[in-house]
Amino acid sequence: MSTVTGTTLTREQLDELGREFDVIRQRVIADLGEDDAAYIRGIVKKQQQFEVAGRAMFYLPPLWPLAVAALSVSKILENMEIGHNVMHGQYDWMGDPKLNSRIYDWDNVCPGEQWKYSHNYIHHTFTNVLGKDRDIGYGILRMDEDQKWHPYYLGNPLYAFLLMVFFEWGVAMHDLEVENIVAGKRKLEENKALHAGIMRKVRRQALKDYLLFPALTGPLFPLTLAGNATANLIRNVWAFNIIFCGHFPAGVATFTEEECLDVEGPNGREESRGHWYYRQLLGSANITGSKLFHIMSGNLSHQIEHHLFPDIPARRYPEIAVEVREICERYDLAYNTGSLSTQLFSVARKIVRLALPNRTTSPEPAPVAETPVAA
Repeated sequence: MSTVTGTTLTREQLDELGREFDVIRQRVIADLGEDDAAYIRGIVKKQQQFEVAGRAMFYLPPLWPLAVAALSVSKILENMEIGHNVMHGQYDWMGDPKLNSRIYDWDNVCPGEQWKYSHNYIHHTFTNVLGKDRDIGYGILRMDEDQKWHPYYLGNPLYAFLLMVFFEWGVAMHDLEVENIVAGKRKLEENKALHAGIMRKVRRQALKDYLLFPALTGPLFPLTLAGNATANLIRNVWAFNIIFCGHFPAGVATFTEEECLDVEGPNGREESRGHWYYRQLLGSANITGSKLFHIMSGNLSHQIEHHLFPDIPARRYPEIAVEVREICERYDLAYNTGSLSTQLFSVARKIVRLALPNRTTSPEPAPVAETPVAA
């Protein structure tokens, strides 16, 4: 295990930790109801209103900055609080086909089906397990000291900047495992089905954002095209920063596969439920902020709670965070949280530091927020 701030638990403590988190999960699921349904439907309505307002204001050139702002808010809400959370199955219990994880596909060039495999299954099952979780560095960055250094990583800051600007495209190409093709670990033929799905989604998104909607504004086509591109850029930068602050600031732990096989199962060594929770706790970080900030982040500002309970509606994370923090205190486990500026600086510092070979220094301490997470 690397970059751990906290304590190692005994077998009994891990089992008890698992039971405590299971109780929280079961209680919240049993309590889901009309308030949760009304919340997500209200967010969808607001997102649609921002999109309509943004599209309409593109017809009035003096309002172009406001049009871009409204469309950016719409795209952020759709990707973060709606798309990400709906595709996690957080609202399947409602029986609403418009909010069903099997049907919903977001406003993004990455096909929903592919994202659900790489994110919901691979990332959330193997969170921060080196060699298993491909979200560690997204195949192009060095984000952990245990990743073997290579001169290629001298470009770490540049690669991170490009990934931030083109984040939706980076996510879309994630499943193609280009780095494994280059390394000879994967054959190009294995990507045929994935490539076809990506191209269908890319064509649909490009047609919508860069041809259809700009064409509807007639002679204002260039301004509308630029506005749509700018809104996508703003959404990409925002999503990148929120996600990286939840996964890669100082104090976040990574694990080897062997460390996770902590109990004997029917088919050999496997990971216990308690250790899975333990890994989610230490492999995530939160960002403090206002209620509006949490909504605009899709409540991924509560990344710890999201990794613990990925299928619980994200609006519940602030209330759950109070209990999670209390449990961490009792078990002497680090609860990594800090302001957006604190976490951003920590991530940027790590990206630059890991561009170079490892130094023999002790890990940085995790930042601690001065205000409670549940705002």
